[in-house]
Amino acid sequence: MSKAPNLRRRSFLLGLAPAVAGTLGTIASSASGEPEDPGAKRSHLPVFFNSAEWSFLNASVDRLIPDDGNGPGGLDAGVAVFIDRQMEAPYGHGAYWYMQGPFYPDTPATLGYQLRYTPRDLYRLGIAAADRAFLAAKGLPFSKASAEDRDAFLSQLEAGTVQLDGPPAAIFFGQLLTNVREGYFADPMYGGNRDMAAWKAIGFPGARADFTDWLDQQGRAYPFGPVAIEGDRG
Repeated sequence: MSKAPNLRRRSFLLGLAPAVAGTLGTIASSASGEPEDPGAKRSHLPVFFNSAEWSFLNASVDRLIPDDGNGPGGLDAGVAVFIDRQMEAPYGHGAYWYMQGPFYPDTPATLGYQLRYTPRDLYRLGIAAADRAFLAAKGLPFSKASAEDRDAFLSQLEAGTVQLDGPPAAIFFGQLLTNVREGYFADPMYGGNRDMAAWKAIGFPGARADFTDWLDQQGRAYPFGPVAIEGDRG
């Protein structure tokens, strides 16, 4: 997003495809104007996010992986559902993170993430702060803004040029983008990658028991559809 406010989904997928093939086995609207809330027609009842947070999340997913005709967008793929479920899982509570001090800013950059926030905290505090900042700048909620204004604001979050009265903007955006990527490519049993659409788009076989015969056939499309962990076939 740092290169252009309007993130192209095709570039997003192509940039991730090589990493996805090596890691998935180990990790269990383009229109402008003032569109309807992108999450309004989604039937999933969130278990963690409140209504305002859910609207912000859906509006963000809608722009990070937009439905541009090259396959399903992030919303149709269930990315927001994936994130919501993860917030009630051990991951959302920071069970896999080192959460002891010292904390930022009293730490060197070499230590990596050193904030007090679990993923749940980053979303709860970050969404509220981002929505307040957007409302102050534009006079309407983020979820009600045009696609162009949402793109521009997400780019500002990524660059850290927006001052939030909560978690640092770039940290919050990084958490969001990471989970959006994971939700798009994870096994469907976790809520995202609905109908294995992302796997089909990049030719990934999923949880098939054996596809080693095709590893050295570079440039040749994999002829069989993907298989999910629970046995569903694409």
